[in-house]
Amino acid sequence: GGLVLDLSARSKNGQFFGVEIAPLPWLVSVLRSFFRKPPVKFYFGSYTGMDLSHFRVVFCYLSPAAMSDLWLKVKAEMQPGSLFLSYEFIVPDVPPDLCLELESDGSLLYGWRI
Repeated sequence: GGLVLDLSARSKNGQFFGVEIAPLPWLVSVLRSFFRKPPVKFYFGSYTGMDLSHFRVVFCYLSPAAMSDLWLKVKAEMQPGSLFLSYEFIVPDVPPDLCLELESDGSLLYGWRI
């Protein structure tokens, strides 16, 4: 939840949500967000049960094995003009619309416009 918490601190007008399937990282994220104004909402579970049509930006940090299935969900549910971002992992056979090298550690952030 670190990135979501950081983004929420930088954008006072946004609403931020996190989804975590692992219990310990979810709990740590919930506790960290408790002290934020406005707080970030973290949900325990999987993205597979979420409706992505309500989000203008979706960011993921998932295993490469999940990227193809997530991409199908993104294409089916996200609205035209929205943005899908992935930290470190690409969608197989789908060239990204943007690629940014992060200054902190040289990792890559990929983005696709829907």
